[in-house]
Amino acid sequence: MDITSAMVKELRVKTGAGMMDCKEALTAENGDAEKAIDYLRKKGMSAATKRSSKAAKDGAVAAYIHMGGKIGVMVEVNCETDFVAKTEDFQALAKDLAMHVAASNPVYVRPEEIPEQALAREKEIYRSQLLEEKKPEKIWDKIIEGKLKKYFEEVCLLNQKFIKNTDITVGTLVSNMIAKTGENIIVRRFARFQLGEEVK
Repeated sequence: MDITSAMVKELRVKTGAGMMDCKEALTAENGDAEKAIDYLRKKGMSAATKRSSKAAKDGAVAAYIHMGGKIGVMVEVNCETDFVAKTEDFQALAKDLAMHVAASNPVYVRPEEIPEQALAREKEIYRSQLLEEKKPEKIWDKIIEGKLKKYFEEVCLLNQKFIKNTDITVGTLVSNMIAKTGENIIVRRFARFQLGEEVK
């Protein structure tokens, strides 16, 4: 099957992956866009897994100010070398992450950071709801698992849908950059300030 430039462009918009990677994925999957997305995810994830043991001690701190100074965000994103840290792609990623945090207001970077107490409280709420709804107890675990996945998508930065391309998560965006740069990239932390909010 002929892989047209329009097909490659469409896949690129959906995934944020490079043109050559998109063409490779479409060729490998015979032009099937959905399968090509999975192909790219696996490729990005395998690259991310390979790099995850490498120390990421360089990087950048990006800032974003929104609504005329009403919301401000700082994000620390790490990579392995100063060379990658200074590239336009890496700097753009850091800025995009800061803008995303301003818009989506996550609480944690990743699910592993959620305190055990907070998770236990969420599960307790779900159990009470299921009891109220008289759902059979044998399917509770499956339902709770689904509800937790939704909860992670709300509160964890890497699990949220990326505001500039809702076909991918922020985690996929980072994985794509790992595949592109060949370096381990870690979103270390963020701070979000909103004018007039209660200070905890």
